[in-house]
This record gives sequence, structure tokens and C-alpha cells, in this order.
Amino acid sequence: MDGFKVAVFAYHDVGYECLKALIESKEDVVAVVTHEDDPKEEVWFRSVAELAREHHLPVYAPSKTNAPDFIDLIRKLSPDLILSFYYRRLLSRELLAIPRVGGINLHGSLLPKYRGRSPVNWVLVNGEKETGVTLHYMVEKADAGDIIAQRAVPIDIEDTALSLFQKMTAAAARLFKETYPLIKAGTAPRIPQDSRLATIFGGRKPEDGKILWEWPAVAIYNLIRAVTHPYPGAFTFYNGRKLYLWAATLNGAGAPAQRKSAPAGTIGEVEKGRGVVVSTADGSLILARGQFEGEEELAGDLLLERYKIPLGAQLGS
Repeated sequence: MDGFKVAVFAYHDVGYECLKALIESKEDVVAVVTHEDDPKEEVWFRSVAELAREHHLPVYAPSKTNAPDFIDLIRKLSPDLILSFYYRRLLSRELLAIPRVGGINLHGSLLPKYRGRSPVNWVLVNGEKETGVTLHYMVEKADAGDIIAQRAVPIDIEDTALSLFQKMTAAAARLFKETYPLIKAGTAPRIPQDSRLATIFGGRKPEDGKILWEWPAVAIYNLIRAVTHPYPGAFTFYNGRKLYLWAATLNGAGAPAQRKSAPAGTIGEVEKGRGVVVSTADGSLILARGQFEGEEELAGDLLLERYKIPLGAQLGS
């Protein structure tokens, strides 16, 4: 379809891969709208802005996407379609009314489950076995528009947020490439979401990584893998010092001897080459890697040795 123009709102690896797909198919991208990188955030993902500039596409990073002057700019470009790939702001009704085909977003969950922010982290925190990606029409309410297509992604027990995000990025790129011809032709399906099945989650902050040893071992394990590198990390305290726990393995949930022998958060033993066993409310964890704030990251057994932490020591606030 000659003369079909697209405005792309994008960020992160998903934004990069989907913009790359549009460039490779020689689509007429009239604007790439992205974010300035936050100096307080660890930027481990590829740059949408750099990709766009390499291909001589106009790049915008407005501080207020829904401001009248920016809406006027998009209106003058008169795109037929707005695409949003991991763009972090909601687009207003006025902005979404500009393209004749409408606005379409790619969300990192199987909608209507996990609407909102940080779905990759939340599914791990909650111990889900499956997640996915969804292409849907945008409406004013976040992630609530009609579904076009979805692709499921299995979650392995060893997955961290990073490994799961890599799976999600690959799934998102495949789904978009398969579905875009239908979107462009105006023949993409519209499947209404059942709002009764919706779950909504907010963004996560670094302080949400605090470990409560009164939780079961599996819940603590899920938190650690959900926020490990490149995210801010799960943490506890020892002698008033903040201790980040970057990797752990389950040591069997519901082990009665471990529950009865020591309070939750107690360091029980050292397993050379594996880490340090710590009791929880239900079972125990082997802490494989840790780091006191401002210090070097170490294997669990070396951490105890370096800082002379005795067996029977208590972790917690």
C-alpha cells in the first residue's frame, strides 16, 4: 500500500526489534518517538534513537507526549497508523484519533492478565509458568483495547528477568512481523478483552526488592530472580548493612527439619561451590551470589569467609 505512513513510539529492546522490522520492510516511518535515557536507570538495552538515526529517521523525545504542540506536530505528519512498542507513556485520545487505522500497542503479557507496568518482573515474582506478548488496539485506559494477536512464552524455573525478557523480545518481533501485513491492510482481527479477567500491576521500585525471610523459600527465590541483574536486586540486611542477593537456588520447600531447627533467615551451613543455606518459613534457599552495598559481588561461601559471618547468623532487618 503506497503512501502508508507510520509513527512509531518505542523504547527498549522490543522497540528496537520492531522498529528494525519496519525499516527492513522499507515502511514509511515518518516519526520515531522515544525517551531520553534516565541517568538513574541502568540502561542495558539497545537504543531506539540510535537505530532511527542510523537510518535517517526523524527522532523526537518530548517530555510531554500529549502536549498540544507535540500533538500538532504528529497531526501535520498525518500518519495512517501509530505503533507503540514498550513506550512508557499513555497516549491521549486526541493523539490516538489522528491515524485513520488507529493506534496499536505491543504489551509484554497475555492480556487481560498483567495489565500495567513491569509485567516481566511481576510474572516471576508471582511464580507464573507462562506469559507472552499481545498486540492490541490502544484506548485511553492502559492495555484495555481489543486484542489483535498473542504469542505465549513459557517460563522456566531458572529464568531470570533478563533471560525471560530476551525470550519476550524474540516473541514480540515474530508476532509483529507476522501480524503487521494484516494491520496495514486493515484486516487485523479485533477481539474484545474480558475485563472480569484483568489483573493490573504498577511499576516496581528498588525498595520493593526487600526480602522477608518469613516468606516460603519459593517466594524469596522468585523475588531474587525477578529483580537480579540488570535490575536493582533483592536485598536483606546483616548487622545493619544492606546485602544484595543476586542468585539463589531452591533447597527443597517444606523441609520440616530446616523449619524447626532455626528461625527464618538463619545461615545454616556452607555448601562449597554452591553457596550458603539459609532457612525460611517453608524450606530453605542456597544463596549463590551476594554483595554488600558498595562492595564486591562474591559467591555465597566466599562472602561468609570474606566478612567473617558465622554459621547461625541471622539475616533480616
